[in-house]
Amino acid sequence: MRIIKATDYNDLSRKAANVIASQVTMKPDCVLGLATGSTPLGTYKELIERCEKGDLDFSSVKSVNLDEYRGLTRDNDQSYYYFMHNNLFKHININSENTNVPDGTQPDSDMECARYEKVIESLGGIDLQLLGLGHNGHIGFNEPDQAFAPVTHCVDLTESTIEANKRFFASADDVPRQAYTMGIGTIMKASKILLVVSGADKAQILREVLFGPITPQVPASVLQLHKDVIVVADEAAMSKF
Repeated sequence: MRIIKATDYNDLSRKAANVIASQVTMKPDCVLGLATGSTPLGTYKELIERCEKGDLDFSSVKSVNLDEYRGLTRDNDQSYYYFMHNNLFKHININSENTNVPDGTQPDSDMECARYEKVIESLGGIDLQLLGLGHNGHIGFNEPDQAFAPVTHCVDLTESTIEANKRFFASADDVPRQAYTMGIGTIMKASKILLVVSGADKAQILREVLFGPITPQVPASVLQLHKDVIVVADEAAMSKF
């Protein structure tokens, strides 16, 4: 595991974009696992700028997103499909047919999760998976549990996750209670993992993730077992090291 210290959020975004840009440059037809949330926004902005300058080419890249709220349509401004389209995909030269996000409108959760798992397998797996970190240690929507989920599945969101995400909705009551998410096993199959963490409010959980016991109660702690993880965190997030 490599831990890269960034001075602030902007520096974190640049350093994280460097890792992704290197992957795309070395393997133009790579499969990127992408994440939503506030932390990756700066990274996506950096990638967009490089693409616009002609320094980065996404024309052969394929992508798979970590998760999607269950019940939200793609045109809902809080869906992760909408997020990815507006914050990255429509600004770069990626083929929309090569982008994949779980279908939150699919009522049969078992069918949708099995379909999405097959999509990932059909692409040959993930070359680089980008992850953010939840306050309770979740990655994707893999919440603290009694065991690590092996494959894409439907999850009940915890109150802490609902509380953290309610700022994006009119009220906490509007936050979906379930989501489709890649499982821990699916994430761990990625060849490389990039974890980006920003802010003092993530300092304690980041310490637990990197140096605490490996337990499904802290889902991201399983990353200690992966062969190729890069952690990019700003000084605030690393303040308890």
